[in-house]
Amino acid sequence: MKNYKNIISLMSGTSIDSIDACYVRIYDDLTFKVINDYSLSYPSEIRSKLFELANGRGEVKDVCLMNFAVGELFAKCVNELLKKSNIKKEEIDFISSHGQTICHIPEVQSIGEYKTRGTLQIGDISVISQLTGIMTTGDFRPKDMAAGGQGAPLVPFADKILFGTDKNRLIQNIGGISNVTVLSKDCEIFAFDNGAGNMLIDYFMNKLFSLSYDKDGMTALKGKVDKAWLNELLNEPYYKLPPPKSTGRELFNSDYAEKIYKKAPKNNFDVMATITNLTARTIADSYKDFIFPKTKISEIVLGGGGAYNKAIIKYLQEYLPECEIKTHEDFKIPNKLKEAIAFAYLGYFTFNKQSNNLPSCTGAKEEVVMGKISY
Repeated sequence: MKNYKNIISLMSGTSIDSIDACYVRIYDDLTFKVINDYSLSYPSEIRSKLFELANGRGEVKDVCLMNFAVGELFAKCVNELLKKSNIKKEEIDFISSHGQTICHIPEVQSIGEYKTRGTLQIGDISVISQLTGIMTTGDFRPKDMAAGGQGAPLVPFADKILFGTDKNRLIQNIGGISNVTVLSKDCEIFAFDNGAGNMLIDYFMNKLFSLSYDKDGMTALKGKVDKAWLNELLNEPYYKLPPPKSTGRELFNSDYAEKIYKKAPKNNFDVMATITNLTARTIADSYKDFIFPKTKISEIVLGGGGAYNKAIIKYLQEYLPECEIKTHEDFKIPNKLKEAIAFAYLGYFTFNKQSNNLPSCTGAKEEVVMGKISY
């Protein structure tokens, strides 16, 4: 009898650039092995439409169609990975899909006298399971929110398994949104979203340089930080909100970017230097405000696209000289695949009908089994 599950995990984040598929084996002792991976870029028309939806533009018809279109692309990504790996679908126990977030509203909103919250990740799991012939689990966030949580962050559940609490360290992801997990012997595990991560960086790279991202942070390193504009940007109220908290494109969207651009420096390289410094500064400030009062930290482990950005790392080291900065690669975890691996773990616990949220991170009233299954 085998002592593992073969899982294909699917992840597409707030940067909306590609779908990452990771063929990962999770053993009964919760160790893992990455067998193979594959990335599928979104077609330009689909990516443009997703940005419209994520920025609050579009009709119900668009959401309906994109739910299926994204599901079909997720399925295509799986089938391409199967072909690349030269394996049959019968060898895969299940697919675990995060979906594509187009709206996340963790704070209570009013509809007349009725108050509620919500989150929506599209890429229907029924479409994925039908087009791949493999059982699929996904749509994790709503159950945590139904239990009073923010439905985010969810990756800390895997961080606890992958890194343990034998050493006080911060697991810092810098994707579209930056988020941190606090693993410490001094306090209960907790996590929260620091701020915009790569989201504003990518926006201004596209606007000012017609590029989708700042490769290795080299554009930012050519500019100077405009301290007056940086201080203006730091007035965003989200940064001072105490955890648990989460954010996304609902706040840091194109309208937000255009609003702050009105006071930006004239030099485009200075814009990039400042907006990149903002990512590092808000991460460092969040540590000093919410983490360091609870526990002493000596090590930061970076993951996500920001782990390749030399400007972010330079600024972080300047703000946090007392901390050693490592990357996931130092722990034999591919930076690019970290979140896909995390959702493989979430799916593994869903499959086994075991709770897979951390109330201390999301604010939920209790532990729940997140995720739905399509056979």
